[in-house]
Amino acid sequence: MSPEARPKLAVYKFSSCDGCQLAILSLEDELLSLVGEVEIAYFLEARSQTLAGPYDVTLVEGSVTTAEDIERLQKVREQSKFLITIGACATAGGIQALRNWADVAEFVRAVYPTPAFISTLEQSTPISTHVAVDFELNGCPINKYQLLEVLTALLLGSTPHLPRHSVCMECKQRGTSCVMVARGIPCLGPLTLAGCGALCPAYNRGCYGCFGPMESPNPDSFSSYLLKNGTPRADLIRMLRGFTGYAEAFRVAGDKLGKTAP
Repeated sequence: MSPEARPKLAVYKFSSCDGCQLAILSLEDELLSLVGEVEIAYFLEARSQTLAGPYDVTLVEGSVTTAEDIERLQKVREQSKFLITIGACATAGGIQALRNWADVAEFVRAVYPTPAFISTLEQSTPISTHVAVDFELNGCPINKYQLLEVLTALLLGSTPHLPRHSVCMECKQRGTSCVMVARGIPCLGPLTLAGCGALCPAYNRGCYGCFGPMESPNPDSFSSYLLKNGTPRADLIRMLRGFTGYAEAFRVAGDKLGKTAP
Protein backbone atom coordinates (compact mmCIF):
# COMPACT_ATOMS: atom_id res chain seq x y z
CA MET A 1 0.00 0.00 0.00
CA SER A 2 1.38 3.42 -0.92
CA PRO A 3 2.20 5.80 1.97
CA GLU A 4 -0.50 8.20 0.78
CA ALA A 5 -3.19 5.51 0.99
CA ARG A 6 -2.26 4.13 4.39
CA PRO A 7 -4.29 5.14 7.47
CA LYS A 8 -2.40 7.52 9.75
CA LEU A 9 -1.68 6.29 13.29
CA ALA A 10 -0.68 8.57 16.16
CA VAL A 11 0.43 7.71 19.70
CA TYR A 12 0.28 10.39 22.40
CA LYS A 13 1.52 10.30 25.98
CA PHE A 14 0.08 12.13 28.98
CA SER A 15 0.88 11.39 32.67
CA SER A 16 2.20 7.83 32.68
CA CYS A 17 5.28 5.64 32.90
CA ASP A 18 5.54 4.84 29.13
CA GLY A 19 4.92 1.14 29.84
CA CYS A 20 2.03 0.82 27.39
CA GLN A 21 4.05 2.46 24.63
CA LEU A 22 6.84 -0.01 25.33
CA ALA A 23 4.27 -2.80 25.02
CA ILE A 24 3.56 -1.56 21.49
CA LEU A 25 7.26 -1.60 20.63
CA SER A 26 7.61 -5.12 22.06
CA LEU A 27 5.32 -6.43 19.31
CA GLU A 28 8.51 -6.59 17.21
CA ASP A 29 7.71 -8.74 14.14
CA GLU A 30 4.00 -7.93 14.32
CA LEU A 31 4.82 -4.22 14.50
CA LEU A 32 6.87 -4.46 11.32
CA SER A 33 3.87 -5.96 9.54
CA LEU A 34 1.63 -3.26 10.95
CA VAL A 35 3.96 -0.55 9.66
CA GLY A 36 3.28 -1.83 6.16
CA GLU A 37 -0.43 -1.24 6.65
CA VAL A 38 -0.46 2.11 8.48
CA GLU A 39 1.56 5.30 8.43
CA ILE A 40 2.96 5.91 11.92
CA ALA A 41 2.52 9.66 11.82
CA TYR A 42 3.22 10.58 15.44
CA PHE A 43 4.93 8.33 17.98
CA LEU A 44 7.76 10.07 19.83
CA GLU A 45 8.73 6.91 21.70
CA ALA A 46 9.53 5.22 18.38
CA ARG A 47 10.58 7.92 15.90
CA SER A 48 11.58 11.58 15.84
CA GLN A 49 9.82 12.38 12.56
CA THR A 50 6.23 13.52 13.00
CA LEU A 51 3.42 14.20 10.55
CA ALA A 52 0.59 16.63 11.17
CA GLY A 53 -2.99 15.39 11.60
CA PRO A 54 -5.71 14.63 11.09
CA TYR A 55 -5.15 11.02 12.15
CA ASP A 56 -7.30 7.98 11.42
CA VAL A 57 -6.46 6.29 14.74
CA THR A 58 -4.91 7.86 17.83
CA LEU A 59 -3.72 5.85 20.82
CA VAL A 60 -3.53 7.81 24.07
CA GLU A 61 -1.50 6.67 27.07
CA GLY A 62 -1.64 8.40 30.44
CA SER A 63 -4.03 10.31 32.66
CA VAL A 64 -4.89 14.00 32.84
CA THR A 65 -3.08 15.71 35.74
CA THR A 66 -2.48 19.31 34.59
CA ALA A 67 -4.48 22.09 32.97
CA GLU A 68 -2.11 21.89 30.00
CA ASP A 69 -3.03 18.22 29.61
CA ILE A 70 -6.68 19.14 29.12
CA GLU A 71 -5.91 21.71 26.45
CA ARG A 72 -3.56 19.38 24.57
CA LEU A 73 -6.00 16.47 24.82
CA GLN A 74 -8.80 18.49 23.29
CA LYS A 75 -6.58 19.30 20.32
CA VAL A 76 -5.68 15.61 19.94
CA ARG A 77 -9.37 14.68 19.95
CA GLU A 78 -10.12 17.23 17.23
CA GLN A 79 -7.42 15.70 15.03
CA SER A 80 -8.49 12.05 15.55
CA LYS A 81 -11.14 10.04 13.74
CA PHE A 82 -10.87 7.23 16.31
CA LEU A 83 -9.38 7.81 19.76
CA ILE A 84 -8.39 4.74 21.77
CA THR A 85 -7.17 4.97 25.36
CA ILE A 86 -4.52 2.42 26.30
CA GLY A 87 -3.65 1.35 29.82
CA ALA A 88 -4.82 1.90 33.38
CA CYS A 89 -3.70 5.54 33.51
CA ALA A 90 -5.71 6.53 30.44
CA THR A 91 -8.77 4.43 31.27
CA ALA A 92 -8.93 4.84 35.07
CA GLY A 93 -6.56 7.58 36.21
CA GLY A 94 -3.72 5.20 37.07
CA ILE A 95 -1.82 4.73 40.30
CA GLN A 96 -1.40 8.51 40.40
CA ALA A 97 -5.14 8.74 41.11
CA LEU A 98 -4.26 7.95 44.73
CA ARG A 99 -4.11 11.74 45.03
CA ASN A 100 -7.88 11.80 44.50
CA TRP A 101 -8.40 10.61 48.10
CA ALA A 102 -5.77 12.83 49.66
CA ASP A 103 -4.37 16.36 49.83
CA VAL A 104 -2.33 16.79 46.65
CA ALA A 105 -0.66 19.88 48.09
CA GLU A 106 0.75 17.73 50.90
CA PHE A 107 2.11 15.25 48.35
CA VAL A 108 3.78 18.08 46.43
CA ARG A 109 5.37 19.44 49.62
CA ALA A 110 6.66 15.99 50.55
CA VAL A 111 8.11 15.10 47.14
CA TYR A 112 9.44 18.30 45.54
CA PRO A 113 12.15 20.54 47.01
CA THR A 114 10.50 23.64 45.50
CA PRO A 115 6.71 23.07 45.58
CA ALA A 116 6.03 26.56 44.20
CA PHE A 117 7.34 25.40 40.80
CA ILE A 118 4.75 22.61 40.55
CA SER A 119 1.42 23.25 38.83
CA THR A 120 -0.92 20.29 38.97
CA LEU A 121 -4.60 19.46 39.27
CA GLU A 122 -6.06 18.12 42.49
CA GLN A 123 -7.13 14.90 40.74
CA SER A 124 -5.74 12.48 38.19
CA THR A 125 -8.57 11.60 35.82
CA PRO A 126 -9.14 9.24 32.88
CA ILE A 127 -9.12 10.58 29.33
CA SER A 128 -12.87 9.89 29.00
CA THR A 129 -13.55 12.48 31.71
CA HIS A 130 -12.55 15.21 29.28
CA VAL A 131 -13.18 14.01 25.70
CA ALA A 132 -15.15 11.36 23.85
CA VAL A 133 -13.33 8.02 23.64
CA ASP A 134 -14.11 5.45 20.96
CA PHE A 135 -12.53 2.41 22.61
CA GLU A 136 -10.75 1.63 25.88
CA LEU A 137 -7.97 -0.93 26.19
CA ASN A 138 -7.19 -1.82 29.79
CA GLY A 139 -4.09 -3.07 31.55
CA CYS A 140 -0.96 -1.98 33.40
CA PRO A 141 0.57 -2.38 30.95
CA ILE A 142 -1.79 -3.33 28.13
CA ASN A 143 -1.78 -6.78 26.61
CA LYS A 144 0.08 -6.13 23.36
CA TYR A 145 -1.86 -8.80 21.50
CA GLN A 146 -5.14 -7.19 22.52
CA LEU A 147 -3.86 -3.96 21.00
CA LEU A 148 -2.98 -5.82 17.81
CA GLU A 149 -6.51 -7.25 17.76
CA VAL A 150 -8.05 -3.78 18.09
CA LEU A 151 -5.89 -2.21 15.37
CA THR A 152 -6.44 -5.14 13.01
CA ALA A 153 -10.20 -4.94 13.55
CA LEU A 154 -10.19 -1.23 12.75
CA LEU A 155 -8.21 -1.83 9.56
CA LEU A 156 -10.69 -4.51 8.50
CA GLY A 157 -13.76 -2.53 9.58
CA SER A 158 -14.81 -5.19 12.09
CA THR A 159 -15.47 -5.32 15.84
CA PRO A 160 -12.56 -6.27 18.16
CA HIS A 161 -13.10 -9.47 20.15
CA LEU A 162 -11.67 -9.06 23.63
CA PRO A 163 -12.47 -10.97 26.83
CA ARG A 164 -15.10 -9.52 29.18
CA HIS A 165 -14.84 -12.18 31.88
CA SER A 166 -12.78 -12.06 35.06
CA VAL A 167 -9.23 -13.10 35.86
CA CYS A 168 -10.69 -16.15 37.64
CA MET A 169 -11.39 -17.70 34.23
CA GLU A 170 -7.73 -17.29 33.30
CA CYS A 171 -6.72 -19.03 36.53
CA LYS A 172 -8.93 -21.98 35.56
CA GLN A 173 -7.51 -22.06 32.04
CA ARG A 174 -3.91 -22.28 33.25
CA GLY A 175 -4.71 -24.69 36.10
CA THR A 176 -3.90 -22.25 38.91
CA SER A 177 -5.56 -22.97 42.24
CA CYS A 178 -7.61 -20.12 43.68
CA VAL A 179 -5.31 -18.24 46.06
CA MET A 180 -8.30 -17.03 48.12
CA VAL A 181 -9.74 -20.50 48.64
CA ALA A 182 -6.51 -22.50 48.88
CA ARG A 183 -4.29 -19.99 50.71
CA GLY A 184 -6.58 -17.34 52.14
CA ILE A 185 -4.86 -14.59 50.16
CA PRO A 186 -7.10 -11.58 49.33
CA CYS A 187 -7.35 -11.30 45.54
CA LEU A 188 -9.16 -8.90 43.19
CA GLY A 189 -9.41 -11.60 40.50
CA PRO A 190 -13.19 -12.10 40.83
CA LEU A 191 -13.76 -8.40 40.03
CA THR A 192 -10.99 -7.82 37.49
CA LEU A 193 -11.13 -8.00 33.71
CA ALA A 194 -9.10 -10.78 32.11
CA GLY A 195 -6.11 -9.96 29.95
CA CYS A 196 -2.97 -10.53 32.02
CA GLY A 197 -3.08 -14.33 31.91
CA ALA A 198 -3.60 -14.44 35.71
CA LEU A 199 0.07 -13.62 36.20
CA CYS A 200 0.02 -12.75 39.91
CA PRO A 201 -2.07 -15.71 41.13
CA ALA A 202 0.27 -18.00 39.19
CA TYR A 203 3.00 -16.85 41.61
CA ASN A 204 0.81 -17.18 44.71
CA ARG A 205 -0.02 -13.48 44.86
CA GLY A 206 -3.46 -11.92 44.84
CA CYS A 207 -4.58 -10.04 41.72
CA TYR A 208 -3.96 -6.28 41.96
CA GLY A 209 -6.73 -5.33 39.53
CA CYS A 210 -4.42 -3.94 36.82
CA PHE A 211 -7.00 -4.47 34.05
CA GLY A 212 -9.81 -2.73 35.91
CA PRO A 213 -13.33 -3.98 36.63
CA MET A 214 -14.77 -6.81 34.55
CA GLU A 215 -18.04 -6.35 32.67
CA SER A 216 -20.39 -7.17 35.56
CA PRO A 217 -18.49 -7.10 38.87
CA ASN A 218 -20.14 -7.57 42.24
CA PRO A 219 -17.88 -5.64 44.62
CA ASP A 220 -20.40 -5.61 47.48
CA SER A 221 -20.53 -9.40 47.66
CA PHE A 222 -16.76 -9.60 47.20
CA SER A 223 -16.14 -7.11 50.01
CA SER A 224 -18.55 -8.91 52.32
CA TYR A 225 -16.77 -12.24 51.72
CA LEU A 226 -13.32 -10.84 52.51
CA LEU A 227 -14.49 -8.95 55.59
CA LYS A 228 -16.18 -12.05 56.96
CA ASN A 229 -13.00 -14.03 56.38
CA GLY A 230 -10.77 -11.68 58.32
CA THR A 231 -9.45 -9.14 55.82
CA PRO A 232 -9.10 -5.80 57.66
CA ARG A 233 -11.35 -3.09 56.22
CA ALA A 234 -8.38 -0.75 55.71
CA ASP A 235 -6.54 -3.43 53.71
CA LEU A 236 -9.58 -4.01 51.52
CA ILE A 237 -9.90 -0.30 50.81
CA ARG A 238 -6.22 -0.19 49.81
CA MET A 239 -6.78 -3.16 47.47
CA LEU A 240 -9.61 -1.40 45.70
CA ARG A 241 -7.65 1.85 45.43
CA GLY A 242 -4.75 0.46 43.46
CA PHE A 243 -3.74 0.64 39.81
CA THR A 244 -7.31 1.15 38.62
CA GLY A 245 -8.85 2.39 41.85
CA TYR A 246 -10.59 5.35 40.22
CA ALA A 247 -12.54 3.10 37.83
CA GLU A 248 -16.19 3.46 38.79
CA ALA A 249 -16.84 0.00 40.26
CA PHE A 250 -13.67 0.04 42.38
CA ARG A 251 -14.08 3.70 43.37
CA VAL A 252 -17.68 3.29 44.52
CA ALA A 253 -16.89 0.12 46.47
CA GLY A 254 -13.85 1.67 48.17
CA ASP A 255 -15.72 4.85 49.06
CA LYS A 256 -18.62 2.85 50.49
CA LEU A 257 -16.23 0.88 52.71
CA GLY A 258 -14.59 4.11 53.82
CA LYS A 259 -17.90 5.71 54.79
CA THR A 260 -18.98 2.68 56.80
CA ALA A 261 -15.66 2.20 58.56
CA PRO A 262 -16.04 1.78 62.32
